[in-house]
Amino acid sequence: MTSSAEKFGSALGKAVRATAAAWKEGQPAPVMYRTNLRDVPKVEGLKRDDGWVDMQVQFLIDKKSADADHVVGWTVLKPGARHENHRHHNCDEFFIVLKGHGMIYTDKGDTPSAEGDVVYSPRGCWHGFNNTSSEDVVLVWGWMGAGSIEASGYQVHPESHK
Repeated sequence: MTSSAEKFGSALGKAVRATAAAWKEGQPAPVMYRTNLRDVPKVEGLKRDDGWVDMQVQFLIDKKSADADHVVGWTVLKPGARHENHRHHNCDEFFIVLKGHGMIYTDKGDTPSAEGDVVYSPRGCWHGFNNTSSEDVVLVWGWMGAGSIEASGYQVHPESHK
């Protein structure tokens, strides 16, 4: 059985190998992209009916900003905010709980999560996060294999907690 860490490492290794192969084929060398959290606007228009409940989301690196086939994001969930149970058909996702605690939605029910947790959800796996605490939860997260929400194959669970 493959662990989540091994799956994450495999996906990261695949991305590195693809970049190295592109260089060998004569494509121009990639250019580093750098931004600062303070310079990236919050995503507007995330709808509650689509599972985005009172979330503050920033796409730090994505197809639009860095021509990346992955997304790195930053999310702040105020007390009571949540990202409903959802999945991505076209990419894997990870998130790291940098601050706070709450509940993770899983295909086997809700489970507690706390600062320092690293969670990996392979494509097609239901997941989400609910801030059940009285303090902010801060997550850094990424989609591996999709550079935008449209490309990710995002789907909110039909029986979400709405």
